[in-house]
Order: sequence, then C-alpha cells, then structure tokens
Amino acid sequence: MKKESINVQWMDGMSFEADLEGFKIAIDADQEVGGKRKGPKPKALMMVALAGCTGMDVVSLLNKMRVNYTSLNIKVEGDLTEEHPKHYTKMKVIYELKGDNIDIKKVQKAVDLSKEKYCGVSYSYKGIMDLEYDIRILA
Repeated sequence: MKKESINVQWMDGMSFEADLEGFKIAIDADQEVGGKRKGPKPKALMMVALAGCTGMDVVSLLNKMRVNYTSLNIKVEGDLTEEHPKHYTKMKVIYELKGDNIDIKKVQKAVDLSKEKYCGVSYSYKGIMDLEYDIRILA
C-alpha cells in the first residue's frame, strides 16, 4: 500500500497553508466565522478533487478513443447540509465539451469508465454521498 502525506500549517486567524508535493495552497473560512478570504474553503476543495480526478481520466480516455474535442470544462455542483457537521449529500459533475462531430457514445463511455473504474475520488465519495453525471456538447 502506498502512503501519501501532506502538511497544513496554520497561518493566522482561520487561514492555513497546505503544502502538497511542493505546491502551496491557501485555505481559509468565510468572514462570518473569522476568515479573511485568503483562499478557498476546505470543503470546496473536495469538488476540485473530484473534477480534477475525473477530468484527467476523461481526457486520457477521449484521446485514446480519438475523440476530436477542442474544449473540456468540468463543473461540480454540491448540495451542502445546513446542520453541523456540514457535509455534502450530493455532487453533480457536468462535463461540457466543444469540438467537431463529437461522438457522445464515446464521451459517455469515458465518463462511465472514470466513475466506475479509474477515479479514486469518485470511488471514495460514492460511499458517502450521491453522485450524478451530465454530459453537454456545446456549439
């Protein structure tokens, strides 16, 4: 089993700085709870992790399938509870693609392979929340 680790250092107020493989990411809270908006909130980074993970899978798979896309944008919408501990009950991943004659069946296959086989983030999340996926071919 491979072990990974990160380091998160408190800076001031509610802000922290994460060191991930030498990359620095500021993390902070909303102003109403003492944050100064020096970085994103930690839970929002969960959506970033999901989009990045599935995005890398989908790009790799579409390239192998020779899908002619010129743009891929991934949006993630999360439903967050009102009560503590506040957590996501659902995330919806929206893939927006542009290109000439995009084969939707190949895109669907790439998305399915990502969510069912390759993306470790979606694998981890599916046990704790609902995940939905939507593909949009844009003009």
